Amino acid sequence: MKNFCLKTDIYFGKDSLKKLEEIQEKKVLIICDKFMETSGMVNLLKERLNKCEVEVFSEIIPDPSVEIVALGVKKLKGFSGDIIIGFGGGSSIDGAKAIREYYQKLENNKEMLFYAIPTTSGTGSEVTEYAVITNKEEGLKYALTNKNLLPDVAILDGDLVKSVPPHITADTGLDVITHAIEAYVSTNGNDFTDALAEKSFSLVFSNLKKVYLDGSNLQLREKIHNSSCMAGMAFNCAGLGITHSLAHGLGGKLHIPHGKANGIILPYVMKFNSEIGNSYSRENFTETAKKYQRLAKLVDLNASTPIIGVNNLIKSICQLKKELSIPETLLDLGIDLVEFEKVKESIIESALKDVCTKTNPRKVTREELEKLLDEISGKQLFKTL
Repeated sequence: MKNFCLKTDIYFGKDSLKKLEEIQEKKVLIICDKFMETSGMVNLLKERLNKCEVEVFSEIIPDPSVEIVALGVKKLKGFSGDIIIGFGGGSSIDGAKAIREYYQKLENNKEMLFYAIPTTSGTGSEVTEYAVITNKEEGLKYALTNKNLLPDVAILDGDLVKSVPPHITADTGLDVITHAIEAYVSTNGNDFTDALAEKSFSLVFSNLKKVYLDGSNLQLREKIHNSSCMAGMAFNCAGLGITHSLAHGLGGKLHIPHGKANGIILPYVMKFNSEIGNSYSRENFTETAKKYQRLAKLVDLNASTPIIGVNNLIKSICQLKKELSIPETLLDLGIDLVEFEKVKESIIESALKDVCTKTNPRKVTREELEKLLDEISGKQLFKTL
């Protein structure tokens, strides 16, 4: 028996921030980073919350650490808020999730509404029960998962992402593509998650380059923003795969932005998962290869056979990466391969334990992860199928 559940109420479209005006006479804590506060973006929320007592915790940093979460819990405890708002990119929303979760444990599960308002189109964190927190001592990222982490309300306002710079648009857009593809081929996928993953993939694949070149196009921004949310709904139920498992390790050890890490890794993992190279008869293709073929057809690529579809899908993603200035390898990114070798074993260890590995469509060994990392690093040539 499988289950598909949508807990989060989603408000989207022009001026969807008006939803905040329904909140009155409450104590509201906004959790964000320094830029959101100093740039005045937080004021967009405060204006809508003018009948509430509002405070701001702006200590969130990329890949929030356990220590930052502890500071947020202390702030929330002193404020004794009724509502918490995670405002910003995935790190801010993930930080808000963890802060709320640990605060509620300390306060005997005190009722507290949770609003998530993303200002980037990538993580889908506004509709997922996942949060990625960094342990600075170990230099690793950990994916927390708990249904209590799900926000109650998500607000997708395209005006909030119009000014996102091109390089962030590229990184977060590749994150959406990775979410959609990995959810689509996950071992926990089903008809409901497949529908969301397919729609998300077609929207982001068709529009990402256009938004990268012209970020002021609000209509396309909204499509990418909605696509990110749909991919989040898909992987929240279906799970992800080893692209994410490796990205968590690489991000923690080498401080690579999460979306960029996913973008670099994805083609290598797709080749591995498809197992096309192991299909000597060219007839007995895996279900994963066939699903990649369906995605290729969805975006009008030549996919008359699974091998043609898989090849063209991977090549098209590599071409899109090139157009978005996403490197092919860690070496191209400027990572010192000597430093990479020092942390490679710990990245493999963390990937083997990562929750995302459990739902990867192909079981993976330590040796296979090592080979993948050598290709991703640029030590080994990435051969076509």
